[in-house]
Amino acid sequence: MPPRALIINADDLGYDPAVTRGILRSMQEGIVSSATFMVNTPYSETAADEARGLALGLHFNLARGLPMWAAFPDELLQGGALSEPLAARLPPDVVEAEALAQLERLDTLLGQPATHVDVHKHLHRHPGIFEGLVRAARTARLPVRSIDEGMRRALRAQGVPTNDHFIGDAGAEAYWTVERLEQHLSTLPEDGVIELMCHPGYTPEAVKSGYSQQREVELATFLHPRAHMALTKLGLEPTDFRVLTRGA
Repeated sequence: MPPRALIINADDLGYDPAVTRGILRSMQEGIVSSATFMVNTPYSETAADEARGLALGLHFNLARGLPMWAAFPDELLQGGALSEPLAARLPPDVVEAEALAQLERLDTLLGQPATHVDVHKHLHRHPGIFEGLVRAARTARLPVRSIDEGMRRALRAQGVPTNDHFIGDAGAEAYWTVERLEQHLSTLPEDGVIELMCHPGYTPEAVKSGYSQQREVELATFLHPRAHMALTKLGLEPTDFRVLTRGA
């Protein structure tokens, strides 16, 4: 296992203008070191203009928005858009093509490649989505987020780099309070690449989201002086997923 490295990754850049503003602030003024970008929303182009040059991966989105693959089958869409209820039915070859198309879109918008891939709503828990994403990740030679030990083993068996540990969630209450952050940072594993997933932002202004005001709590957490102090005590400077591919 490699020496300890901490990645603090904010999901949902490009999801909504207010969410994007909050994520960018959490990276510029707070301790967030990485983010993942939704490239198929009406707000993606503006987000790319504001975020260019930061460490950004792809937040692979099969749950909403327009597909990026020109040949995406109409029968696998709902009202012409991607749909979470239909996502589990997607064949691996369609997932692979859509993932590669979204990665290409990211490259075009940002003028830089993705650092890694994770999946909106963790839909790669479905076997067909997982298989298609693995194929795309191998082609692009990119790490993929693992959310549990089983997924971690499966990714590594396919030669796909991934994090050694994963911490984070999103539910009815804001996951990352200052107190919870301090507690987790004080008990981090002693080695390996640790991803801390978070959802900082301002309350969405254009998109209806079940994780809404909770984002502002998380934003305040990652901007808080106590968050900076906790990292200083650890002697850790958060990094991004390129730590898994440097020298590869």
